[in-house]
Amino acid sequence: MSGVRIRVLKPDELGEEQTEAWRELRAKSGSPANPFMEPEFTLAVGRVRPAARVAVLWEDGEPAGFFPYERGPLGHGRAIGLGVCDCQGAILRPGLTVAPRELLRACALSAWEFDNLEAGQGLFQPDAAEEFASPVIDVGAGYAAYEEVLRAQSPKFLRTTLAKERKLGRQAGDVRFVFDERDPAALRTLMEWKSAQYRRTGRRDRFAREWISNLVRLLHETRTPGCSGVLSVLYAADRPVAAHFGLRSPTVLSCWFPAYEPEFAKYSPGLILHLRMAESAAAAGIGMLDLGRGAAEYKDALKTGELRVYEGSSVRPGARAALYWLSREPSRRAHSFVRGRPRLAGYAQKTLNQIGRLRGN
Repeated sequence: MSGVRIRVLKPDELGEEQTEAWRELRAKSGSPANPFMEPEFTLAVGRVRPAARVAVLWEDGEPAGFFPYERGPLGHGRAIGLGVCDCQGAILRPGLTVAPRELLRACALSAWEFDNLEAGQGLFQPDAAEEFASPVIDVGAGYAAYEEVLRAQSPKFLRTTLAKERKLGRQAGDVRFVFDERDPAALRTLMEWKSAQYRRTGRRDRFAREWISNLVRLLHETRTPGCSGVLSVLYAADRPVAAHFGLRSPTVLSCWFPAYEPEFAKYSPGLILHLRMAESAAAAGIGMLDLGRGAAEYKDALKTGELRVYEGSSVRPGARAALYWLSREPSRRAHSFVRGRPRLAGYAQKTLNQIGRLRGN
């Protein structure tokens, strides 16, 4: 690591010169312009997570890399915003030579955990334990071209969804879609729907964690070219029936928190919402919607391709790294074992649904 110097800062200690260098390095990376990898996301996390840090790598007197992370007890590190961040890794000048263990040492980390490591992250990808698909929708050729793809690969899905949209309009009132809704009340409605969905399906309610709720509110107010919060809402007779909150850059919309009003479930409002999001994104010059890691029938129906993301951890040998392995790896392997066996995964989902029903009683 000769010639490279590393300084660790809190996100709000980054100067404008450094954040601009971050943006320039990211633009030159050749990777999709995912808004989670922009400095604004790290800055927002820094406002709600006191342990957030950024390692700034200097070479020849210039910023040559940025590594955002969070530091926990015993030097156990994690990707910035782990649990809600859908794209992770370091932002480095092409050709910069740095060893992962040396970077972790400079950050006082015994380990660094990731669950959505971006493809092409040569620094950390060799430490990945698992690889996952992140389905995407390509609307680079326009929405009409995307509809033609759907007609070819999922004709029944498209026909049925458009018919349900017309039925929704007839039975519930005029259907209206807003791609970038700024009303905070609409965001509160989405968060309430999503919390109820988490509880209904037996999953941990992310919005019960104050830092996540605050982060989403902050990002809803964030308006920068590389990272802006986008709240999309489908209305019927001016009543919200489905909504989604995500982040966008000039060319990528990262899908994040979709939900709908269960009362309207028979109309598949979430599917209608995603089609209108794709249409509006294409009109806004966005070329790709990243649906995010995780299997779901609606993603299979909507997708045109896939990116790859990785889960695992980089560690520095030592007692603290061993403690990290003992605390995290058995659980990760158990989850992996279940995911890789559809029958077991089905049993697990049934159990979660039963838990959800009990919570609702």
